[in-house]
This record gives sequence, structure tokens and C-alpha cells, in this order.
Amino acid sequence: MELLRRPEVSYAQLMTLPGAAPGVDDAQVAEQVEIQAKYQGYIDRQQEEIARHEHFENLKLPQDVDYGSLRGLSVEVRQKLNLHRPETLGQAARISGVTPAAISVLLVHLKRRSSSAREGVRASTGAAARTAGKTA
Repeated sequence: MELLRRPEVSYAQLMTLPGAAPGVDDAQVAEQVEIQAKYQGYIDRQQEEIARHEHFENLKLPQDVDYGSLRGLSVEVRQKLNLHRPETLGQAARISGVTPAAISVLLVHLKRRSSSAREGVRASTGAAARTAGKTA
């Protein structure tokens, strides 16, 4: 199959090589096999993009976000987000006037918020462990 990915190699040529398994006789099936092999890398990337899009589409936005305090958002976008209070990033993206750049700002905010929360948990867990070690 690796050879079939090359643009200069066809299914018919591949089947003439010594050691090749018996090919299919149906020209349409052979064409589909060739197309699938040649475009598999593109198909895989597209599937990854779809999965990434679905993840971001359903990414929950915290209800306590103060959109007015987020730097990088225009006043119009802040007002619209505060008015509509979207539950997910996908809902925010579909609000008229909310730009892809604004969605990127929201993503950065969510990542910072999530990493800060994880660091807070680590710090409190470490402090609890140190305290437990002193009392033991």
C-alpha cells in the first residue's frame, strides 16, 4: 500500500510486481483502492480536524466568566457574550459578531484558567501532605 501512495504508481502497475497478491478484476474497485491509498493521509488529517472541531464545539464555558474583564475582546464581543452567556464554545462562536479571534481569546483564557486550577490543586495537595508529615 505504501507504494500505491506515490503519484507515479497505479494499482495496475503494482499488481504486475513479483509477489503481488492477485488483484481485483473490477476496474471500479481497483480505482477506489487506488484513490483510498493515495488520499489516506488527507483523509486522516481531515478526521483529526473534525474531532478537534467537535471537541471545541462542545467545550463548556464556566458560567462565572466575567467577559468584561477579558483583555483582547472588543467591547461589542464582551457585551454580546455577557448578554447571551453561552454554555459552550460552539454557542459562543455562533453569536453574530463574535469573531474567530475572539474565540481564540476565549480558548487561551480557558487554558489558563484550567492550568491555574490544576496548579492550585497540586499546591494544596502538597501542603496537605507536608502538614500530615509534620503531625505524624
